[in-house]
Amino acid sequence: MLKGFNGWALEGFPLVKAGDDIGGMIVETCENNGLELEDGDIIVIAQKVVSKAEQRVVTLSGVVPSEEARELARSTGKSPRFIGLVLNETRKVLKASKDLLLVEDRRGLVCINAGIDKSNVEDRGRYVLLPEDPDLSADRCRRRIGELTDKNVGIIVSDTYSRPFRRGQVNFAIGTAGVKLFKDYRGKRDLFGRVLKVKNVAVVDELAAAAELLMGQADESMPVVVFKKLGHLLESNGNHNIAELFISEEEDLFRGVL
Repeated sequence: MLKGFNGWALEGFPLVKAGDDIGGMIVETCENNGLELEDGDIIVIAQKVVSKAEQRVVTLSGVVPSEEARELARSTGKSPRFIGLVLNETRKVLKASKDLLLVEDRRGLVCINAGIDKSNVEDRGRYVLLPEDPDLSADRCRRRIGELTDKNVGIIVSDTYSRPFRRGQVNFAIGTAGVKLFKDYRGKRDLFGRVLKVKNVAVVDELAAAAELLMGQADESMPVVVFKKLGHLLESNGNHNIAELFISEEEDLFRGVL
């Protein structure tokens, strides 16, 4: 039996403003695209539209850099105000150089510049921060879509990051609601009867990466993708959160060599 799934990028998604109802906008844009939401659909949303709706857009003019920010600015060649903005979102600085500022942010995400950037922002000089709690953002959107459609869907909030030891960037899940984080093969047998010991696939990241193929990164203006025929990846108990993807310092084989 052939296996497959469908993915649809929503065309004509409006520019998002502070306070907008993302769930409602998704439902309306699906209707405008002639796409009916169904039980089991998984919706991937670009982080930036979530951040805009949650008023996570700031200017540098209001940032007062600390002495730590000024020192890092001197060593990295970046603006002290920008460094101050990054540090406000940071739990721990992992690597600071002329090339990058790699941090563990307040959510536990390891990323460059705490995930802050200014691409696809209408006003020059304004920067977009990550949502305060991407899991909560996903859950709110899921509940809102459920209210409007009476459908059980899953939500992934995604963002694009660089990867160690590989060129290019990939979309990752930074928040999720109602979607299984992993497909666990551990304990199962391969084609030749050997027991698998480490295969625990992060399906939310795979879905986020697949969604980026349709979203794009430039002026496509398609920040939402709806996947169909993946209902088996919906989570029944809904108790998982994205932090389960993070590894501890004890498990991390690479952080100590940065």
